[in-house]
Amino acid sequence: MKIEGTRRWSGKVLLGCAVLLPSMLTAPPSSAQKATPYAWQTVPFGGGGYVDGFVYHPRAKDILYTLTDIGGLYRYDYEAKRWLPLLDHLSRQDGDLMGVLGIALDPANPDRVYAACGLYLNQWSRKGAILRSNDRGKTWQVAELPIHVGGNADGRGSGERLVVDPRNPDTLYYGSNEDGLWKSVDGGRSFARTGAGLRAFSLVAADPADASSLWAGTADGQGGLMLSQDGGQSFKPVAGPPAMVPQRLAFAPDGSLYVAFSKGDGKGTINPNNAQKGAVWKRDAKSGEWRDVTPKGPGSNASGGFSGIDVARDGTVAVSTLGRWFPSDDIYVSRDGGESWTGMQGKARHRPDDYPWLVNYLNGEDKMGHWISDLKFNPFNPDEMVYGTGYGVWMSRNFASAKGDQKVDFDFAVNNLEETATLQLVAPTRGARVMAAMGDIAGGAWDDLTQTPSKRLFTPNRENVFSVDYAGLKPDMVVRTTANSPNNGFHSRDGGVMWESFASTPYRKPAQGEGWRNPGSIAISAGGTALVWAPEKDGAYYSADGGKSWQRSAGWPVDKEQSLKPVADKTYDRIFYVFDRSTSRILASGDGGAQFNVLVEGFPKLEPWQQAKLAVVPGRVRDLWLATSIGLFHSPDSKSKMAQIRNVDEPWAISFGAPMVKGNYPAIYLWGKVKGAEGLWRSDDTGANWVRINDDAHRYGELRAIAGDMVEPGTVYLAPHGRGVIVGRPAGQGN
Repeated sequence: MKIEGTRRWSGKVLLGCAVLLPSMLTAPPSSAQKATPYAWQTVPFGGGGYVDGFVYHPRAKDILYTLTDIGGLYRYDYEAKRWLPLLDHLSRQDGDLMGVLGIALDPANPDRVYAACGLYLNQWSRKGAILRSNDRGKTWQVAELPIHVGGNADGRGSGERLVVDPRNPDTLYYGSNEDGLWKSVDGGRSFARTGAGLRAFSLVAADPADASSLWAGTADGQGGLMLSQDGGQSFKPVAGPPAMVPQRLAFAPDGSLYVAFSKGDGKGTINPNNAQKGAVWKRDAKSGEWRDVTPKGPGSNASGGFSGIDVARDGTVAVSTLGRWFPSDDIYVSRDGGESWTGMQGKARHRPDDYPWLVNYLNGEDKMGHWISDLKFNPFNPDEMVYGTGYGVWMSRNFASAKGDQKVDFDFAVNNLEETATLQLVAPTRGARVMAAMGDIAGGAWDDLTQTPSKRLFTPNRENVFSVDYAGLKPDMVVRTTANSPNNGFHSRDGGVMWESFASTPYRKPAQGEGWRNPGSIAISAGGTALVWAPEKDGAYYSADGGKSWQRSAGWPVDKEQSLKPVADKTYDRIFYVFDRSTSRILASGDGGAQFNVLVEGFPKLEPWQQAKLAVVPGRVRDLWLATSIGLFHSPDSKSKMAQIRNVDEPWAISFGAPMVKGNYPAIYLWGKVKGAEGLWRSDDTGANWVRINDDAHRYGELRAIAGDMVEPGTVYLAPHGRGVIVGRPAGQGN
């Protein structure tokens, strides 16, 4: 069989050429191009992530903020009934600030908001910062911290950890994950650690009735409620409440104090999954005495702790359970100061109908949800209570006005709040506009970019989807890998409308004591006749019978430290590629993945932390681009040397789209640094010139993937870490 545009060896394997080193560059010189303004908008899916905190302004109406663990900070637009993302301006260097651990509002100034930001506590992550805004999050100033902030660490659902002194707005307190209490006396411009001996804080709260009292929750040891009366320099344990981690507290209008506690699996810090038991305690406003007012569970087997708690202006108290997997989490309501409680399960009605993925996710069950870490009453509307779950936000319509047997109605209030981890994007040449592989909720494909998908959902929805691919010549053939389904993968013959599980899988789950490996990536050949599946930190396997059987690919590099991704040629059937990081070579197979051999070699060696992404141009045989931390390389065919593209300093992701002028080379979309400037770039002349198409207000921190639209010129899709899917088009271009 002749393979057009390639060299043939032994009838099976593609051979190529050596890389052209920088001193031998042949790419044309770059010159400036006038930027074309782009419009950016969220592609609606409908939530999907852990929303773990809310703050209403106590004195100004219609000001509500919510924080997420990986997707940034939002403010609710009551007029439009949609959320406004407030951290989309963050650069790649500051992408970790998309993790928000705490919010604080200035009671005297409704325009002022603060956020404690940072994703991880690991030493390799960016250290945290306190962000402050004087215009409700439109613009921000940054106070860097010398410590890490764990917006996505265990215990992130407790709080608030950041508070403004209600009597002195220049004084703020921040209780860190593991580095003590920090204080600012200059309105959040700088912070210094106090002398408090506590290490791990779960919350900090200023007492509205006592200027000398600063309450705190600690996760040190078994945890406990603490009190400071010297401005946070020292704390003493509060006698009475249990030695558990205080998750949240709430001051009632009558001066009493309610605290929700959880106890984990031996560690002080509470993971939403490990709360094993808990309690709710109340401090009497007059006597100062504490007493246990814990709601009684539905049975002796009910486990889990308590977390979200709030008191409405009329004295109504609500508290959520946490980690009660049997029978399920609930929200308890008391209208008599905690003397008696009523569970809302069975008395609430949730309305998921506008979000087809959620209908599938809930599987016909009407439950309160899981990971209910926070809930709040609207201080100006007694009918509105909002609470977060592991998959989004519910907001009530009639909490206070529901009478008798009337149920409390909850709407899934996630319009423009897309806190989803999108792991991969592809834009097929026919059928769906774009497909997204997502963590936790599987993902789906859009026919209409203005509507949440319903026809092409990746079901079942309670699932991680790690990769998705389509056959270049037969785009209706789609494959994907998953975490928990029986054979860890599915295939579709109608563009993702109907799915069928693979008959078998090459993925082997780790044995006890082995490190975790996920099912990895799959690619389907252009004609749909061959599959190559590369489980994480394993070899690759090929199938010529649609996944009924799998054989190990010969010549595929096994890298126990890195995950390697197969790439299918989109124009010629049975051709696959892979970049071998360990040897800095591109390998190829011309026989459906059975045998891989060297195609291109001679690249500079990459360090383990340096990234490399191989991509092939749809519609062109063996037109390869390699984006690495040391530069961008291109080989248009087997007759051409692989040249490094000038002026591209550090490419982080690359994709291709329909040419702006019909018949020209496809548009190249690049996220990275060009001439030292970070941005999202487009080239219409094979990389000779680049124009930045985003702006400083639309950087989105870290992008997990990008995908150019091969049908609509100028359109590109982004997958920011924790922000769902974003679409960009030249300004004025329609939907």
